[in-house]
Amino acid sequence: MTVPRRRPAERTKASAADSRVHNRALVLSTLYHRGAMSRSEIARTVGLTAPTVSALVADLEGDGLLTDIGPRKGNRLGKPANLMAIDDAAAHVLALDLSADGQFEGAVLDLRGKVVARARTPYDDAVGEAAAERVTRLVEELAELAPGRVLGIGVGSPGIIGVDGLVHFAGHFDWRELPLAARLSERFGVPAYVGNDVNVAALAVLRFREAKTQNLMAITIEHGVGAGLVVGGELVEGEQFAAGEIGHVTVVEDGEPCVCGHRGCLEPLIDAARLRERLAGRDAAGRTEVLTAAGRALGIALAPISSVLNLNEIALLGPPDLVEGPFLESAAATVRARTYAPIGAALTMRSLAGDSDLILLGAAGLVLAGELGVW
Repeated sequence: MTVPRRRPAERTKASAADSRVHNRALVLSTLYHRGAMSRSEIARTVGLTAPTVSALVADLEGDGLLTDIGPRKGNRLGKPANLMAIDDAAAHVLALDLSADGQFEGAVLDLRGKVVARARTPYDDAVGEAAAERVTRLVEELAELAPGRVLGIGVGSPGIIGVDGLVHFAGHFDWRELPLAARLSERFGVPAYVGNDVNVAALAVLRFREAKTQNLMAITIEHGVGAGLVVGGELVEGEQFAAGEIGHVTVVEDGEPCVCGHRGCLEPLIDAARLRERLAGRDAAGRTEVLTAAGRALGIALAPISSVLNLNEIALLGPPDLVEGPFLESAAATVRARTYAPIGAALTMRSLAGDSDLILLGAAGLVLAGELGVW
């Protein structure tokens, strides 16, 4: 397989149209994150002139994205200005999670990430075009469930996902150089965005799960080991779109062989399926011993990453019975024991195990960011 590389962004001079798009996104983002505001409040907050803001608000109101909710309640003197707010039900996003075993999950979400409808379709052992066709069928079903305008389609998929939603490689589905986003956009007539499933989960943690930091990592042990990394509020994907590939970091010298050809990799030590094999038939004390050792292995891998990037939060995803308790506690203790005290003290490790909507939310977030600039 040819390793994909990220191409440098081309530098072009900003046009008037670019400025308009930027300013629209600025107004929408401000209202999305701060709530209803008057036109004058928007102008002061975003640093644009009152006439510019009025024109932008009129434009967005005409698009159905903003609504006038009337004056602010209170006892202010004089005539209060009317407030503008985003209409959360003005449009909907079709979001897909392709990471589950045996079936593709989908949902229709409003602009705040509230799920208004769900659907799923089995893919059984389908691969290649057959699996891609199952994705299309699920989008068709979701489109029928959408109560109105569809803003776009967001997909969280396993594999190496490049720019423009091109799936360079997804071994589980035997996808190679599959232009999934372009195919969905052409088929349904709306923009489509495709991202790696763990990456979009990390974005969902940032925006929808009350993260108190802009530097975080989401790690899953559900099917193999993967990580999504956010630094400064931005997703880090890497030159080959494979940032966060921590499963094949060596943590045990001369450890057991791994499918990658190396020995002592992290993935065989903490992957859910392998953990369950080692836990089978053990009593409570034996389970604690196995899970503590697995957590320590993860902590060994995370300590240098946490130190280099000064991460403030790490969220663990996977089966709750494996993640929560000794595994999480051991991982957190190991990271703190192996890092500079101020860094370890500032780090929060928490479980989001069993949070089945993270990838759906992150996939929807790709659409919100790309189409409205509100991420």
